Amino acid sequence: MEPKSFLRALFDAAIAAADPMKTIEALLPPPPKGRTLVIGAGKASAEMARALEAHWQGPLSGLVVTRYGHGAETKSIEIVEASHPVPDQAGADAAKRMLELVKGLSADDLVIALISGGGSSLLPLPLAPLTLADKQAVNRALLKSGATITEMNCVRRHLSGIKGGRLAAACAPAKVVTLSISDVPGDAPGDIASGPTVPDPTTCADALAIIAKYRIDVPDGVRDILETGQGETPKPGDPSLPPYEFHLIAAPQASLEAAADVARAQGITPYILGDSLEGESRDVGTVLAGIARQVALRNQPFATPCVLLSGGETTVTLRGTGRGGRNVEFLLALAVALQGNAKVHALAGDTDGVDGAEEIAGAYCGPDTLARAFALGINPAVSLANNDGHGFFQALGDSVITGPTLTNVNDFRAILVL
Repeated sequence: MEPKSFLRALFDAAIAAADPMKTIEALLPPPPKGRTLVIGAGKASAEMARALEAHWQGPLSGLVVTRYGHGAETKSIEIVEASHPVPDQAGADAAKRMLELVKGLSADDLVIALISGGGSSLLPLPLAPLTLADKQAVNRALLKSGATITEMNCVRRHLSGIKGGRLAAACAPAKVVTLSISDVPGDAPGDIASGPTVPDPTTCADALAIIAKYRIDVPDGVRDILETGQGETPKPGDPSLPPYEFHLIAAPQASLEAAADVARAQGITPYILGDSLEGESRDVGTVLAGIARQVALRNQPFATPCVLLSGGETTVTLRGTGRGGRNVEFLLALAVALQGNAKVHALAGDTDGVDGAEEIAGAYCGPDTLARAFALGINPAVSLANNDGHGFFQALGDSVITGPTLTNVNDFRAILVL
């Protein structure tokens, strides 16, 4: 068994388990008496639309918006591409069109919403009188702050004209069935793409508390929307909401279990540490390195050979000017903490194929990673301090590149201890 190939096989299995073409059919609703309209947003939404068309019996039409480069070929559902993670005008225009599409529906009609991670940025409809520039400024500040995805999406919901259940309310009285791929810790429906089709239990006061916690400087109009309560969203039980259902067609846990099955088939015992690990990427890397060292040295808490699997969404507080992402930051911190441990190999990657702003999924590290870096004149600790994970691993030839996977169940981490 070659460690790098083994770890890549686990990553590929995790991605394959979240393929909409394999998972969507079992959760499709029955066709309605009236029209079937498809809406959606997220990095996986175009492939979800293609899968829906392949399995749906009857006519349908609609519009979904996905990230640039993540489109798919469809027949009846229009695909629009827009910017992620910072929203752009294409996304704003698509959001407006989506609200227009759902107007005038009847109780006999069905709306199928295809929602996946990334939808928050891809449906950036500012709540009046906010502007797209206001939303972009807040989004950039949130991304740099170190806020968790749950916290970021709470703020986003209360500044949006379409998220936090507002899109569902616009569909009334038609029934809304949401088919979703989770990329968030805990799989909370309101956190996936900021929950455009589900009620929102959080409040404007919660959003203000997050802004205060991270000392985020927001435009005056943003603060006014939150302080006056203008940004309040539909809550559970709100009579403005139509009948709705929510179903997960893929989630991080299922992908980790698929990777675990591949490991067992190779004679390596897998241990799933969790599907929703959060915290600063570099801190999570340091902690998991400590666990790996204990396994390697003392066979505690697990006997070797084994692979430690985890998922979730960590955060990066930007301190430097390098090219980074959550996964490569985690992996670089892990490598620094391991100090070339001869028994430990690791891979970390984003299942959508994009870590940070780079078209690179993640990277691999092994016992010789630090030595090879120093031989090239690269100081790993300096790279970590500069948030330059992509620059570091690319120089070593250890980047993991998948291209757009057209799915998204968040981050995947595998630590092999021999």
